[in-house]
Amino acid sequence: MIDRIRSLQSPDQPFDDRRRAMVDTQIMTRGIHAPLVLEAMSKVPRHLFVGSDAVERAYYDMALDIGMGQTISQPYMVAVMTELLGLNSTLRVLEIGTGSGYQAAILAEIVREVCTIERIESHTERARHRLNDLGYTNVRFRTADGSVGWAEEAPFDRILITAAAPDIPQPLIEQLTDGGIAVAPVGARHTQQLLKLQKSGGDIVREFYVPCLFVPLIGQYGWQE
Repeated sequence: MIDRIRSLQSPDQPFDDRRRAMVDTQIMTRGIHAPLVLEAMSKVPRHLFVGSDAVERAYYDMALDIGMGQTISQPYMVAVMTELLGLNSTLRVLEIGTGSGYQAAILAEIVREVCTIERIESHTERARHRLNDLGYTNVRFRTADGSVGWAEEAPFDRILITAAAPDIPQPLIEQLTDGGIAVAPVGARHTQQLLKLQKSGGDIVREFYVPCLFVPLIGQYGWQE
């Protein structure tokens, strides 16, 4: 995918410079050092995943509105969640909350296959077109209630929830492989912490990380709209 993105982005040298600065100053300085994560975030053109009115802010240290009450996450938060997943090229990942498609693109740079679910159809279609235009062939899209997962495609090696839930929904835990990892912002509707959950035999191991604030996961096993 390196050559594809370089060829698409070669006229956009200022954005290339901003993206490198984003990785250097916002991500590496905060302790993200996983080579695959840094490489992916150095490649994916974040400015193509935001609205035209936000292009100049695409590489700022902040979340940005993408419409319909949804956001593209802060670059650092994308990086830390991706690193917590412990990814490699053999894995299948389920993403809950496609949004702009940026996080799906980061995942697709690293893993074998990404299945991503979004409840808002217009976001699904925009993300599908964007990732198709960028040449990603290892991402599958679905418009549905992400809180129930994608049972027909389970099990998944990793699950990433990019919206806040009271806890990781039980159907998603059931759709993880043994040894699988799920990462999600969990807690109250207006304040959360990142949770890394790992299945190990019959046990569930939970570790909490940084505080965060995400839009709510709306659905049967999330919050009511």
